[in-house]
Amino acid sequence: MTHVNHSPRPDGGRPTVPAQGTDGLRRRLARLRGDGHPPRPLDARALSALAANPGCRRRALLDGAGVDKTALARALGAPAPFGQSQFAFSRGHAFEARVHADGCAALVRMLRAATADRSPEPAAVEQPDLTADGPAGRAARTALALAEADAAGAGVWTVLVHPILELRVAGSPVHLEPDALVVAPDGTRTVVEVKSFPILDGTADPAKVGGAVRQAAVYALALEERGDADRLADVVLLVCPKDFSNLPTAAAVDLRRQLAAVRRQLARLTRLTDIAAELPPDVTFDPERPGEELADAVARVPAAYAPECLATCELAFHCRARAREAGDVTVLGRAVRGELGSLTTIEAVLAAAHGDAPQMGATPDAGADPAVTALRRAARLRAEALGGASARAGGVR
Repeated sequence: MTHVNHSPRPDGGRPTVPAQGTDGLRRRLARLRGDGHPPRPLDARALSALAANPGCRRRALLDGAGVDKTALARALGAPAPFGQSQFAFSRGHAFEARVHADGCAALVRMLRAATADRSPEPAAVEQPDLTADGPAGRAARTALALAEADAAGAGVWTVLVHPILELRVAGSPVHLEPDALVVAPDGTRTVVEVKSFPILDGTADPAKVGGAVRQAAVYALALEERGDADRLADVVLLVCPKDFSNLPTAAAVDLRRQLAAVRRQLARLTRLTDIAAELPPDVTFDPERPGEELADAVARVPAAYAPECLATCELAFHCRARAREAGDVTVLGRAVRGELGSLTTIEAVLAAAHGDAPQMGATPDAGADPAVTALRRAARLRAEALGGASARAGGVR
């Protein structure tokens, strides 16, 4: 195997993952989610969603405090219709069974083909039993299986199906369950993500691929934390249905950029104390509180809404409604928001387009706001086009 991440790290190979947590912070977070409500455990999907929207302080605080966002959204009157149909669930199980066929020998063949591995043919493919009581027990059994895989001998590949990895987030352990983890004879660990979206003619939906790679990066970070950074592959094996069939095909996707993004976002959770400190001490997100009180509490924490949130965050419908009420340009998407610069509301955009907003420089050619200039030019071209169309219509009559 040649696809191992050997990039030097200034911290000696350990990930920048928050490991501290004070009793005061734990009490504060308990108060935020509501007395008597246990913290909702984070999973890789939630952690990858945090990395996809690093500017959202609202989600960072709610997830870090373990708030049940589904119940909170329901109490706010804006529930999100998340869930998977029974048909899709059954189809996913059938597809995963194909991926693990022949004692996972098929999965090893796909990995070797996707990474152009030129090592000798596998002497054996081991699939250890990871059964144990509870997440902590399964995490311990996974650690033992990894040690056994490293001592398995030449030519032996090991595939851990649904192992349990542990990652400390904001000082608390989070148990994560990747689809599979392949250990090569040289000790290289490759995270495997099995997804139901298809690869059509060698390509797949970039947004879905990005989400899958971010999720794999969370698992990779857990492997780094346990000391496997030097043996971690810098790619994730993405296994999806081929074309319109239920036959698996695989692609190796670079993991390093998303791994760095997830590492940075999880490091931000160490600043939960700072975010919580900006709130009055009596603020709570307890779903049992009145809706108006909850709406006021949620509004006190800044959000960074984008249309992509609708697929990943339980509060997205509430945040979208508030963004629409405020005329925020974020409802138009991150790309549009980035192009508009200092213009943060739709009202300001329309004013700029119609010449009601002042340029930010002394002259249009010196220091002018480029967004305002572009909007005025677009409005002028549109008026000319509509004027020409009206003139042509008048000539026909």
